[in-house]
Amino acid sequence: MTSRKLVRLFLTTLLVGGIATILTGILYGYKEYLSYVQDARIIKLLVEISFLFILGLVFSAVSQMGFFAYLTIHRFGLGLFKSFWNIVQIVLIVLALFDLAYFRFKEYAHGETITGYLVFPIVLLIVGLIVAYIKKSETNKGAFIPALFFMVVVTIVEWVPALRQNDLSWLILMLVPLFICNAYQLLTLHKIVKS
Repeated sequence: MTSRKLVRLFLTTLLVGGIATILTGILYGYKEYLSYVQDARIIKLLVEISFLFILGLVFSAVSQMGFFAYLTIHRFGLGLFKSFWNIVQIVLIVLALFDLAYFRFKEYAHGETITGYLVFPIVLLIVGLIVAYIKKSETNKGAFIPALFFMVVVTIVEWVPALRQNDLSWLILMLVPLFICNAYQLLTLHKIVKS
């Protein structure tokens, strides 16, 4: 991969993160943004959208750090565990999903059932499986487990700042752009390397 391709991936991922955060913020708080338009408070709307875009750039940068960290860890894992690396990744996926549900439930639930805390792990797993399947279809069957690991475990690690706040709006506002940026990088890398 040339430095030009790397810079292009970096800049396009930044743009994807910014746009994804704007769309997520508007869709999640659409009533507030609709009131800005109805009340002709265009300056306030532009300030809010600018804030979301800058926040998306930050989320994108976090996603990119996680992506390149995973590429390094994956190489170490292949060298250290050899043929058992996929099994290790599967175990870590299960542990990460379990921890995401159980520890959030133990920390933040006050008289609630655990079912509400299973939503994020289930959504992460389902969407992760879809992205991993696409990656496998576009490359080879050996890419499925590493792609799933990246989409689930690395996304959860990147998502920790919002998880510590336990505010639903921040959880959603950070998760969606992270996941979109991670999927974009994962599904773009092999195309850039081939070209």
